[in-house]
Amino acid sequence: MRNIRTLIVDDERGARQELMRMLKSYPEITVLGEATNADEAEQLIGLLKPELIFLDIQMPGRSGFDLLENLVHVPQVIFVTAFDSYAVQAFEVSAMDYLMKPVRDERFRSAMDKAIQKIGANDGTAIFVKDRGKHHLIKWKDVHLIESVENYARLFFGKEQVLLKTSLNKLEENPDCQRFFRASRSILFNLDYISSIKKDDEGMFVELKMGNLIRISERRAVKLRSLIKI
Repeated sequence: MRNIRTLIVDDERGARQELMRMLKSYPEITVLGEATNADEAEQLIGLLKPELIFLDIQMPGRSGFDLLENLVHVPQVIFVTAFDSYAVQAFEVSAMDYLMKPVRDERFRSAMDKAIQKIGANDGTAIFVKDRGKHHLIKWKDVHLIESVENYARLFFGKEQVLLKTSLNKLEENPDCQRFFRASRSILFNLDYISSIKKDDEGMFVELKMGNLIRISERRAVKLRSLIKI
């Protein structure tokens, strides 16, 4: 049985204890620890790399959303809160579930069934992005193209796009971005989204499944050929 590494983040001791009690019924879950605020949680997440976090939203200091925005590796998230006013924001970031305090047993079972199934299927790592007032929890496997825009990187996923304050160089160093290929100084693309490769007198072009056509320099084309064996 695969263990799911889990962290509980809540400033209320009673809420943390109640979650611990409920989680005892799930042998698949290994609770790595508890955090009482976003600062503690950020340190523990960086150190322990949990796959799932139970996250309170309104805490002293930084909120649960603020925590997610500062993470490099974002686990799957189940929000646990006393305030239903955050529900829309929670689902905007594709949270796995949203539980209201006090948590009812049947809702907890539903959330856990979803978590065990989704994490067991290895759904992939994600990044949390706040862009123009909206929150997005984006799985790297869903991003097909990244382009440099001044001090930002524009991530394209499905029919949407967001701006992330980082550089392509930093993204290349991120182990979660190993499937991305540097086509030029300003373009990274996901190798899993290649639809076709074309060659003409001007050089090599990669067409992505979403319709993007990307020109590859001759120097980069040599590396691409070695990666995909063409």
